[in-house]
Amino acid sequence: MLYFENDYSEGAHPKLLQRLMDTNMEHLSGYGFDTYTLSAKEKIRELCGCPEADVYFLAGGTQTNQTVIDSVLKSYEGVIAASTGHVSAHEAGAIEFTGHKVLTLPQKDGKITAEDLKDLIDTFYGDESHEHMVFPGMVYISHPTEYGTLYTKKELEAIAQVCKSSNLPLYMDGARLITALACPENELTLTDIAELCDIFYIGGTKAGALCGEAVVFTHKNAPAHFLTLIKQHGALLAKGRLCGVQFDTLFTGDLYKETGKNAIETASLLREGLKAKGYTFYNDSPTNQLFLVMEDTLLEKLKEKVVFSFWEKADAAHTVIRFATSWATSKQEVEALLSLL
Repeated sequence: MLYFENDYSEGAHPKLLQRLMDTNMEHLSGYGFDTYTLSAKEKIRELCGCPEADVYFLAGGTQTNQTVIDSVLKSYEGVIAASTGHVSAHEAGAIEFTGHKVLTLPQKDGKITAEDLKDLIDTFYGDESHEHMVFPGMVYISHPTEYGTLYTKKELEAIAQVCKSSNLPLYMDGARLITALACPENELTLTDIAELCDIFYIGGTKAGALCGEAVVFTHKNAPAHFLTLIKQHGALLAKGRLCGVQFDTLFTGDLYKETGKNAIETASLLREGLKAKGYTFYNDSPTNQLFLVMEDTLLEKLKEKVVFSFWEKADAAHTVIRFATSWATSKQEVEALLSLL
């Protein structure tokens, strides 16, 4: 079988596993107060050009989104997101489970616009009955988006300006941020993101780590007792070293760049091969997620030899599927998939 289902089906990068083994018998403090976690936090602050940032490590992406959003919002507030945003569509109602509504915006290639965001805010406060409604409390975006697309610097600046003028925190889901940073089409640096976003996270799970996400509060704006709130949401590891050691290794010697680069290079090879064979792309994704429109009659045969993701129905006879490459995908695997197709 060929595996292109997602970018986290493998275990972990060998260098991370080796570092975990090398430090395995050390006696370290728990809950993220060990030397490796503290070192990882300093490296992230330096890379973001944000020396006073508050950095926390959580177990996984859904826990991170739920914890951050629930902790920032007041009880009567909701989070604004694209209708296709991860918190809107693929997190099993984790946000709603905390009592907060996801306020959806129209999307284009997975992205929201500053114009639509401002219109939602103005419409809300222009309604004389808005005291009886869910208040917009923060804005959620992801980079890359659910459709593998990237925000330009100009787009993010415009969204950030609306958020600032409306006093709404801007939160970026960075589950695949390391992959985005390796993409030639990407315009945003970690410094840009730290400057324009109030909160963002750097995903480890989809970048070669066993698990773990690094949340960065950029403007001394972490909720009070955020560590306690992480624990309340079941996202705090007693063995915080598990995240600390991995992120300290990822941000040593530019390993994070290597993991992202492999995902992008193998996706590029696959993309060009699919174009040459005349396959129909659902959108123009420059990252490691490729979306194809396939005839339903071909999918069952494809499933016999390839593991991929169903995405959505295109029409009665066609389905959008996703091929994803990762830090571990080899050129040989891509060539084998192209040969099969």
